[in-house]
Amino acid sequence: MNRRRTLRIGPVTIGGGAPVAVQSMTSTDTRDVGATLAQLARLARAGCELARLAVPDEAAAAALPLIRARSPLPLIADIHFSSRLAVAALEAGVAGLRINPGNIGGPAHVARVADAARAHGAVIRVGVNAGSLGRDLCRRFGGPTPEAMVESALSHVRLLEAHGFSAIKISLKSSSVPATVAAYRLLAQRCDYPLHIGITEAGTLFRGAIKSAVGIGILLAEGLGDTLRVSLTHDPEREVEAAWRILGSLELRRRGPEIISCPTCGRTEIDLIRLAEAVEERLRDVPEVFTVAVMGCVVNGPGEARGADVGLAGGRKRGSLFRKGRVTRAVNGNEEVLLAALMEEIDAFLRERRAGAGRAQREPEGKSQG
Repeated sequence: MNRRRTLRIGPVTIGGGAPVAVQSMTSTDTRDVGATLAQLARLARAGCELARLAVPDEAAAAALPLIRARSPLPLIADIHFSSRLAVAALEAGVAGLRINPGNIGGPAHVARVADAARAHGAVIRVGVNAGSLGRDLCRRFGGPTPEAMVESALSHVRLLEAHGFSAIKISLKSSSVPATVAAYRLLAQRCDYPLHIGITEAGTLFRGAIKSAVGIGILLAEGLGDTLRVSLTHDPEREVEAAWRILGSLELRRRGPEIISCPTCGRTEIDLIRLAEAVEERLRDVPEVFTVAVMGCVVNGPGEARGADVGLAGGRKRGSLFRKGRVTRAVNGNEEVLLAALMEEIDAFLRERRAGAGRAQREPEGKSQG
């Protein structure tokens, strides 16, 4: 892991070897306080740790104090073209800004934002997107190349550093995976500020998740990335889910169950696709980390089911349930019967685990009293 500087965004530690933080962005109209708070609550339940909000005008800025007071997550205000809005957001108590210092005015405006961020203990993310690079940089580097993106970011960083501000993290995003990866690799060689990573405009749920997993996965595997957002044309809660799946696949962080299911073949004698998808949907909001195997193959099914915390090895109108390596019962019936039995087994497993966790928490207190 490449060690970066350490920052705090509200209660979340960024950089310095801290766990990679999961971020998303609200899609509600920030001026609608109720809708925005409801979405922030859903994001928090999904495991989001930092939330960004668009602040396009004075009305949105005026809503920030009400949102911040009831938000379950640290807030980052997304500001363009206005130092006045940036300062208003900081005065409302946001934990961070996402800006491009180069587009909020001249040196006096940058100084105003830097001074306000310092006074309020906020972090500034310098965010560069390939699609909005300046014309001069594109001419100089022959287009929105990785080199142009890095130079843009560092020029913006220098504007903040000139005013003594260093609570900075940086993002370099492109819709091209190779360009994004190359840009972050280059930037990591030239500074040690924390990095927010992602693939911008990645696309719809299926395509965007795959594209993001490839790009973000490469960077994380190389130790690059302190916060991340999976940018999808979909509900932001699904961005959070995808982020945790990426982190879990690399065994960097885990949240929620890992579902192991076979890809189906001519040996499969149950509707395994429907069964596995139903299990996945029912477990979407479960935060505990454990493994569930949903198998329909006589070759690999029993072994995978036995190796999971809870498993089902299914066949034609029958199946065997496993828990922690042992068969708990046989079930006869169709997919609906198998699904119900598996969920009962999962519920029993979680009840036992939660009860055990509760006893473990109470035990030290009991010993100290004895």
